[in-house]
Parts: sequence; C-alpha cells; structure tokens
Amino acid sequence: MNVYILVVDDEPDVEPLFRQHFRRDLRAGRFQMEFAPSAADALRRAAEVRDPSLILILSDINMPGMSGLDLLPKVRADYPHVPVIMITAYGDAETRRKAIERGAHGLLTKPIDFALLRQEIDTRLEQAA
Repeated sequence: MNVYILVVDDEPDVEPLFRQHFRRDLRAGRFQMEFAPSAADALRRAAEVRDPSLILILSDINMPGMSGLDLLPKVRADYPHVPVIMITAYGDAETRRKAIERGAHGLLTKPIDFALLRQEIDTRLEQAA
C-alpha cells in the first residue's frame, strides 16, 4: 500500500527541505510526500488521495488566504482518522491552545525538529501497516 503525507506550506523552500531530510525514505518507497502551497490546494489534494493511504497532514499555520487553523476543522470533518500536526514559527501558548482546540494532533515549531517528526511518521507508518 502506498501511504502519503501531505505537507501544506506557502514557503517555496519547504518542499526541497522535506525531500532532503526524508530522501532515503522517499527513495525506498516507505511513504510518499505530497506538497500543497495553500490550504485550499491541500483540500483538493487530500480528496485525490484514496483513503486510508493518507496517514498524516503537516500544515503551516500562517498562510495567505485560509490559514492552517481555518483548515483544521475542514480536515477533521472530512478525514477524522488522519492526524494533523501544525507547524509554526510562533509556538506560543495561545497558538498551541487554538490548534489543539480545533483538532490538531500536535504542534511543531520552526525550525522543525526532524528527528521528532521522523518518530511521528514512524508511528503513523506502524499504525497503517
């Protein structure tokens, strides 16, 4: 089964950064990463991925148009079994509270701790197997 991780971020350097950090996993076919530059695009891409192969969504909070916090309830309604981890440069208590209240599984602050993210991805892969 192909499993997907959807990364949502409007910053153009995010995709090469993630592809670099997970290059061995991607080459080995452990999972695939899809990238969306906006929340609206993320909703379209998530709809294209067949369930249950979407195992994790990683979303920036601050994006033009629909924010990651606005995206959360829509994703939770359509994909309640898919955990969403928010990514933000502002890891303050209020942002964390809002993200958790709206259904986020967790919150990562930038710069991203890729070792911690790898553990989360490994957990999702084990659950999908």
